[in-house]
Amino acid sequence: MPSAGATEKLDPEVQIAEIVALVHRVLGADVVGAYLYGSATAGGLRPRSDLDVLVVSRRPTTAAEQSGLIDALLTSSCAERDQPRRPIELAIVVHADVRPWRYPPRFDLRFGDWMRDRFEAGDLHPWPARTDADLVVAITQVLLGGRTLLGRPPAEVLDAVPARDVIAATVGDVPSLLAHLPTDTTNVLLTLARIWTTLATRTICPKDVAAAWTLERLPASHRPVMAHARAVYLGEVDEAWTDSTLARRVDAVAADLVARITELTRADGDGPLPPLRLVLHHPAAAGHDPADASAAVDPSGDGGRPG
Repeated sequence: MPSAGATEKLDPEVQIAEIVALVHRVLGADVVGAYLYGSATAGGLRPRSDLDVLVVSRRPTTAAEQSGLIDALLTSSCAERDQPRRPIELAIVVHADVRPWRYPPRFDLRFGDWMRDRFEAGDLHPWPARTDADLVVAITQVLLGGRTLLGRPPAEVLDAVPARDVIAATVGDVPSLLAHLPTDTTNVLLTLARIWTTLATRTICPKDVAAAWTLERLPASHRPVMAHARAVYLGEVDEAWTDSTLARRVDAVAADLVARITELTRADGDGPLPPLRLVLHHPAAAGHDPADASAAVDPSGDGGRPG
C-alpha cells in the first residue's frame, strides 16, 4: 500500500525530453553523448528515484552556459515528495578528461538537488574539487545499461572502468555517508546495503534489490530497520523514523553493515578482481540473488589508476 503522502509522479519522459532539449540547446554539436542511467534503466523508477543523466562534451562549458543549465535544471528538478516532478542528477564531463580512463574521473559540471540552496544563492561551483569518485559508478552504469539520449553509444565514447576502481570509489564513500546517517537515514542505510551487496556479489543493483539481499543475511534484530528503509524507498510507508525501537537500532545496523564492508574490502587484497555486473530489473521476491545479473565491467585490478 502506498504511503499516505505519496503523489503521482509526472511521466518521466517529460522531464527526460526537457533535459535532452536543454543539453542540445546549450552544447549543440559539442555533445559527444548524453546517457540516462540508474533506476530509470535498471528496471524501473521507484517513488524516491532520481533521473540520472551523464553528458559527455567535446569541451568545457562556459560560465554563461553553466548559469543557463543550472537555472533550467532548478526549474525542472524537484526533490519534494509531494510534488509530481522528480529530482535530477546531471553531470557533464569533457571527453578528453575521461578517455583514456583515469581515476578519479574529472567533471566539468554537476547538478543535484542537494546543492539547490548553494545554486540559488548564486554559487555555480559548490563542489570542493573537480574530481569525483561517484562518477566511477555513474560511468560504469552507463556502460552496462545506459540509454543513449543524444550522440554515440556509450561503448564508443567511454573506456571500460576497472573493477578495482569501482570498488575503491564505492568503499571510499562510506565515511561521508555515515556523517549523514541522522538526517538521511533511509538513503544511507540502503546505500550501505548496496555497497555490501556489490562487494559480496560483484553486482551493481537497485537499492531495493540490495536491501532484499541483506535482509536474508542480517541478524534478526537488525532486519526490521532494513525492512523499513526498503519500504520507504518503495513508497509503501512514510519516511518517519519515529518508532523508538527502530530508531534505537539504526546506529547498530549501520555499524554492522560497515563491519561487513570492511571485512570484504580486506579480503579483496591487491590481486585481480572478478568482473562486476549490473542487475537490470527489480524482482519482487526478497530472495532474489543479485549475482544473477548481466554484462561485465573490465575486471583488471589497476588499469588507469595512478601508480
